[in-house]
Order: sequence, then structure tokens, then C-alpha cells
Amino acid sequence: MNPADLAAALMIGLIGSSHCLVMCGGIVAALQLSMPAMSPSRRFGYQLLLSLGRLTSYAFFGAVVGYFGVVALQVTGASMVWLRLLAGLLLIAMALYIAKLSTLLLHLERLGQGVWRRIQPLSSRLMPLNSPYKAFGYGLCWGWLPCGLVYSTLSWSLASGSATAGAGIMLAFGAGTLPAILLTATLATRLTQLKQQGWFRYGTALLLGGYGFYTVYLALARLVS
Repeated sequence: MNPADLAAALMIGLIGSSHCLVMCGGIVAALQLSMPAMSPSRRFGYQLLLSLGRLTSYAFFGAVVGYFGVVALQVTGASMVWLRLLAGLLLIAMALYIAKLSTLLLHLERLGQGVWRRIQPLSSRLMPLNSPYKAFGYGLCWGWLPCGLVYSTLSWSLASGSATAGAGIMLAFGAGTLPAILLTATLATRLTQLKQQGWFRYGTALLLGGYGFYTVYLALARLVS
């Protein structure tokens, strides 16, 4: 498992969590209201269980896709270099999205609408969230919510080289989204405002894009050698 890939995935989740607040902010607010009267510490525990369920789904997706990538290479006899080339190109695409220079990734969200329509009724049956099992189960369902950033990172997991690495990339991405989801409304708003600053957004996009171009360069160098 490449530590640089994990760091990049964490950064994508952290910076892209502004999109998570748009997508999931309403869900978070609704879940808060669905919890019975309980102490703040217990409520936060339920929020952690929700996020744990969501990250478990992410890790499962990453493992399946990472394993599929390895099997595809074995069946076709292709080189791992092609997957690394794909990974670099996806990183560049995500850097352009974070810099707000491209909205291509948003179109990926349409791909999961059909699946989400089947999962959503199951999640509704878990309401209200009056037990830890329901909170974790709802989090598992929440992980299926269509999101272009999740799908693009999942596509990157395809090029990870193993099920373990694929799961690790998705876990790192999910961990990056946690501050925006778990922090109180005021702190989350301040975090979002920071991420909207041009210097912060473009600086992060530059780092991700640079790593993407470096990955592409290494892949092309191996292909021509």
C-alpha cells in the first residue's frame, strides 16, 4: 500500500468534504432530529457509529474494486503500469474538480441513482435511530449515497493493485470527510470557509495535480523503457 496514495486520498476527502456538506448536510440534520433525547456525549457516539458504517461501506467498495482490477490484469495479461497511468489521470481530474475548473465528476453521481433508490427504503426502516445497531446500519446505507467524488476515488481504487490497497484508499478518503461531518455547525462552517479560500483550494489542487502528473510520468517511463 503506497503511503503517498493514502495521503492523497485523505486530502481529497478533506478538501472535497465541502461537497459532502452539500450532499449530506441535510441528512446529518435529519439524523440529529431522528435521535431520541440523549446526552451530547451519547449523541456524538451515535454520530461516530453512523460514520463508521459509512466508512465500512467505502472500504468494502474499495476492496471489491481493487480486487477486480487485479483480476482484470490477470485475465488480460496487461501490465500494472496501465492501472497506474489510469490512477494518475484520475488524480488530475480530481485536482481540476477541487480547483473548480471542471464539473465532470458531478456527472458520475447519476450512475448510482438506480442503486440508491433500492437502498433508501431499507435505510428508512432503521428510523428512528434509537439503538447503536440502527445507527451503524444506517451508516452502511449512507455509504451508498450517489456522490461523484466517492465514485471517482473508487475508480482510483481500481488502479490500487490489491483489495487491501483499494480498501485503504477508500478508508483514507472517508477519514478526510469526517471533520466536516462530525464537527458542530459553527466549526464546520469555518472549515468550509477555509476550504473555499482560493489559496487553499488551488494549493491543494496543485499538490494533487502534481502527484497525478508524477504518477503518469512514472507509468509512461516504464511503458517506453
